[in-house]
Amino acid sequence: MEVDYNLELRNAIDTLKRGKIMLYPTDTVWGIGCDATNFDAVQDIFTLKNREDSKSMICLVSDIQMLNEYIEEIPETAYNILKYANKPTTIIYDRPRRVSENLIAQDNSLAIRMVQKGFCGQLLKRFKKPIVSTSANISGKPTPKVFQEIENEILKGVDYVVTLEREKTAAKPSSIIKLSTNGEVKIVR
Repeated sequence: MEVDYNLELRNAIDTLKRGKIMLYPTDTVWGIGCDATNFDAVQDIFTLKNREDSKSMICLVSDIQMLNEYIEEIPETAYNILKYANKPTTIIYDRPRRVSENLIAQDNSLAIRMVQKGFCGQLLKRFKKPIVSTSANISGKPTPKVFQEIENEILKGVDYVVTLEREKTAAKPSSIIKLSTNGEVKIVR
């Protein structure tokens, strides 16, 4: 059966706009996502994953312009890292703004990855707001490498499951770099 790519985009966007959570293919692994500006939707993901509120999650943005809207001050180093990264790279920025407060880490930082390709890239461009991305597993359990490894509890706990890229084997999780506004750079993963 042929899957309608544009219909999947519309359904995913509708899910996000309604404040619901979805399961979707990211540029790295299958992710659980929601509108990163919606407190209740973010809380639903913490609940579904049985994850402590103190453990922060990653947000995805479509481009530098969107990144600028949600981070108060982007360190100059970030532009070079993003320009030359040859694999998915998540950067932890200080002083996020305009996202749900339950996404922001205790040290007032937020992990953000820019995604411009694939279904996820198109979704971000059309939704025009950051989307939460956290691995499709219960907290403490292994990250599924393929769609078939996603537990029923997750499949039943989301409001929408994107029907694209189900045969895809997960890439490695992204690199994570913490950039502080004071110039400090730390490799996290």
